[in-house]
Amino acid sequence: MPEKHADLPEQRQQRIAMLVRETGSVTVAGLEGELGISAATARRDLALLERQGKVKRTHGGAVPPGLTQHEDSFQQRLGEAVEAKKRLARAAARLLGADETVFIDSSTTAYYAARRILAGKPNVTCLTNLVPVMDLFATADPSGASMVGLGGIFRALTLSFVGPCTIHTIESYMADRAFISVKGITPAGYLTDINPLEAEVKRAMLRQSERPVLLVDGRKFEQRGFSVIAHVSEVSQVVTAEARRSHVEALEGLGVDVQSL
Repeated sequence: MPEKHADLPEQRQQRIAMLVRETGSVTVAGLEGELGISAATARRDLALLERQGKVKRTHGGAVPPGLTQHEDSFQQRLGEAVEAKKRLARAAARLLGADETVFIDSSTTAYYAARRILAGKPNVTCLTNLVPVMDLFATADPSGASMVGLGGIFRALTLSFVGPCTIHTIESYMADRAFISVKGITPAGYLTDINPLEAEVKRAMLRQSERPVLLVDGRKFEQRGFSVIAHVSEVSQVVTAEARRSHVEALEGLGVDVQSL
């Protein structure tokens, strides 16, 4: 793509930094359209701004520098309990059959599952509101799995879409499965999240899938958010890694099918 913007590099980079401050996030594709520059130039500018401490690069874009340190940020959560999440991802991918459709929520656990699906599950269709998963498909083999992006209001913190448009789009589909994770599970079996808009999206995905699957590592039994998504009895199966036996037995006591890794 030929570059058409007349700004000097320093002026252009100042504009990008201002856009990040004012909007809370930018994407490489958005900068291409906004500034008339190539994707390669946008990435170089973001890399320079990150070195200067003015932005923090994310999957496909950038956010203000302090945002990724928030406990609910995608980047922060991506590096937590990585081995457990990879085990959950392998188990999730094994559950999918040929030609199935699956909702992928905004959790990092589901992100790892999506990566695993792309690595070896052709003919699967993923429906997701998570931008990093969309980025995975942007560079994937087009003859493999396919994707439906669920747009709406963009949350820079979680790199996900939420709100009425997202819910409306989810409700226009039915999937074979949903892979979701949560902030925490209460002793009574309620699935919770920090943000009510994220909770609403997860709830809609549960309703619109025939066999929703909850993917959780053992930490989820020790914490909770304040927004209730649903009761664990509404999922068809729980796959958990590194969970205490007492927590697994508690779920089984609620009549839930549990696979413990």
